[in-house]
Amino acid sequence: MEASYKKDQCSSCYYQSIQCRLLVVIRLVALVLFLTWRVQNPNQDALWLWGLSIVCEIWFAFSWLLDQLPKLNPIDRAVDLAALKEKFEQPSPTNPHSRSDLPGIDIFVSTADPDKEPPLVTANTILSILAVEYPVEKVSCYISDDGAAILTFEAMAEAISFGELWVPFCRKHNIEPRNPDTYFNLKKDPTINKKKPDFVKDRRWIKREYDEFKVRINGLPDAIKKRCDMLNSKDQLQRSVSTTSSDKDGINHEQLEVQQATWMADGTHWPGTWYQKAPDHSKGDHAGILQIMSKAPDIDPVFGHFDEKRLDFTGVDTRLPMFVYVSREKRPGFDHNKKAGAMNALVRSSAILSNGPFILNLDCDHYFYNSMAIREGMCYMMDRGGDRICYVQFPQRFEGIDPSDRYANHNTVFFDGNMRALDGLQGPVYVGTGCMFRRYALYGFDPPRANEYSGLFGQYKQPKASIVQEQHSDQDDESTTGREHLSSHPDLELPKKFGSSSIFTDTIAVAEFQGRPLSDHISVKNGRPPGALIHPRPPLDAPIVAEAVAVISCWYEDNTEWGSRIGWIYGSVTEDVVTGYRMHNRGWRSIYCITKRDAFRGTAPINLTDRLHQVLRWATGSVEIFFSKNNPLVATRRLKFLQRVAYLNVGIYPFTSIFLVVYCFLPALSLFSGQFIVQGLSVPFLSYLLTITVCLMLLSLLEVKWSGIGLEEWWRNEQFWVIGGTSAHFAAVLQGLLKVIAGVEISFTLTSKSTAEDEDDIYADLYIVKWTSLFCMPLTIIVINMVALVIGFSKTVYSVIPQWNKFMGGCFFSFWVLAHMYPFAKGLMGRRGRMPTIVWVWSGLVSITVSLLWITISPPQGNASVSDGAVQV
Repeated sequence: MEASYKKDQCSSCYYQSIQCRLLVVIRLVALVLFLTWRVQNPNQDALWLWGLSIVCEIWFAFSWLLDQLPKLNPIDRAVDLAALKEKFEQPSPTNPHSRSDLPGIDIFVSTADPDKEPPLVTANTILSILAVEYPVEKVSCYISDDGAAILTFEAMAEAISFGELWVPFCRKHNIEPRNPDTYFNLKKDPTINKKKPDFVKDRRWIKREYDEFKVRINGLPDAIKKRCDMLNSKDQLQRSVSTTSSDKDGINHEQLEVQQATWMADGTHWPGTWYQKAPDHSKGDHAGILQIMSKAPDIDPVFGHFDEKRLDFTGVDTRLPMFVYVSREKRPGFDHNKKAGAMNALVRSSAILSNGPFILNLDCDHYFYNSMAIREGMCYMMDRGGDRICYVQFPQRFEGIDPSDRYANHNTVFFDGNMRALDGLQGPVYVGTGCMFRRYALYGFDPPRANEYSGLFGQYKQPKASIVQEQHSDQDDESTTGREHLSSHPDLELPKKFGSSSIFTDTIAVAEFQGRPLSDHISVKNGRPPGALIHPRPPLDAPIVAEAVAVISCWYEDNTEWGSRIGWIYGSVTEDVVTGYRMHNRGWRSIYCITKRDAFRGTAPINLTDRLHQVLRWATGSVEIFFSKNNPLVATRRLKFLQRVAYLNVGIYPFTSIFLVVYCFLPALSLFSGQFIVQGLSVPFLSYLLTITVCLMLLSLLEVKWSGIGLEEWWRNEQFWVIGGTSAHFAAVLQGLLKVIAGVEISFTLTSKSTAEDEDDIYADLYIVKWTSLFCMPLTIIVINMVALVIGFSKTVYSVIPQWNKFMGGCFFSFWVLAHMYPFAKGLMGRRGRMPTIVWVWSGLVSITVSLLWITISPPQGNASVSDGAVQV
């Protein structure tokens, strides 16, 4: 019997795409006619103003086209989890005991600083992973602690201990979500759909255990410091006694400075970073650490039993997935390549320990909100033709955002609009977290049948009798056969240098085979036989663990292709986009998986300064991509046209800020000079403007309807596009040019994941004003436009022949700028209008400077104008 793992969800995609394409064509024609008219009808009274506006408008039209073209082939998807279960976990001749034939998965969690990424947040993320609904023996979880902090290490040990209670509780009562902090803070009746009579008692008991767990986690810093003080005092006393004994024997000793060590609970020195810097124990200089905190579980379930002092877990599987703490070795003089280097260290160590053919990476603050998320992603990977999918990207969803979403933190226009549209091409870009990778694709190999991608949209031909059912807006059935003859391109060369570990290289072929879909149909060209993955994996021994430690050493990547062709790619602050681009450039395809219940949820900075610095990092990475060999203009032919346009837009969008800044000043310049960008508000100008605006609004409404975005969310996104474009994007272009021209390196601080300190107001961070140089440009734009409105109105009122049409034109566009800047201005006011003094000082300086400058350039005519007027009369 054939069953579909994947089925169509949106029956109206085709008609919406036709409408979208029609509107794009209409607006494109209107833009061409409008710009042609603008070029042919200059404003002779203010050629400089006309010239600036023409250049900006041409760039905006080009930028809009880059953004709109990848949206021409929308697609929507859904999965059938029952079909997946029936195919891989039901009794069959090759699987008589109903063991799971699903492939294994390694889940990576990255953290670097327990001060900015609280251990309790990370621990809750780990607990949600341990309780995921996937065969326990197939799941392995790895945490990369790039700061080698003992606080993170001991917090993870506490999490594993509490997980022995939390995970069986979730399985027994089918708890959602499985992050305990989120679950216990849900604003709904917890007894809904809970049928077991002991649920209330169990929940009360586990809540008490969780409260004690939080106390232990929050008390760890003090407990560790007290332990270290005690053991350091004891050690110093022993050294003093030893020195005194040696002096009595006539041996002279110089006064020795005793290092204040950091101690583990077993009374030994912590091999990672100490609280007080010491040789071999500081950030950037410490040994590699690998600790298996929860061993690989047995292949068969281990059921609990009744215990009067604990919960009744009779008939509940109490196994936990394997959990490994990893902190790669760091030494001075080595480039550790930040997060990308940490991820590659996890790729190597996990290949030796568990070698899951699929890898899911999460930030430490992104937890499983949907325990079935892995199964939903696996539906695509195990589908016919799924062997050509390099990764499945899940949308990012955020908690703790202010209700009005002042700074567009939810980013729904991108995640629900742009990313879903890219799914109709070669697939969405990789956005850094919530992404399920095919391990074999990360190793830099080409996809099977890479040349079968064809057409404008990068689709591939489905095999006949395929169980896949997709609704594309424009299906292209053409495909080619045989190896593609391409000119030499680095991305199409096979990876050669994986390093010196033969154990690691032996795992590559195993991971490739285990990641294949089932060969249960004649149309499956690259499958594996059913029942191949129902056998237990070999146990770990000391030499294997020692090898896993060796591959995370700082020298292992020397003279290898890690970071250049293999794994996460180095050389950019946005290593995620570059890594995904390299896979698409080799011909791989990606999938966007939107689940009915959010797959993952995380946190985002709601403070204006933090938000702008986050956007600055993204934009700077895009500028780096544009000036690097990862520019899609030099990509292979396997990167299809519209996918190439999408990546080109990723590299170009920050440069729009240059023209946006100029355009935001044009209304003020118009009001100051009494001129306008056109000779006058003529009928052709207003007609073109009306047509372009109406088409844009209809396109936006169509996109809102298709993607489910709210109008308020769309407007917030438009506002923050102007705010970010005139601040973070503009600064990113300057930083990128400095790096390219002068070689100035760019560094960024870690975005804080800490929650607000004010427990009574979870949105307290929203009102904190932290001055940054990124405020200067948008604040200057606001002040100059407000001053220009006053001066323009005064000049018009007191002029002999008032030019109200030009004033109204400048006034309208000036209000357009100020309306987009409103969230920024509101953010500067803080709570109850407590604006920092520096904002007043800067605004005053700009106002006075602009006023004096304009008086100098264009002094008031006063009596002369009146006299001339009288003579003329």
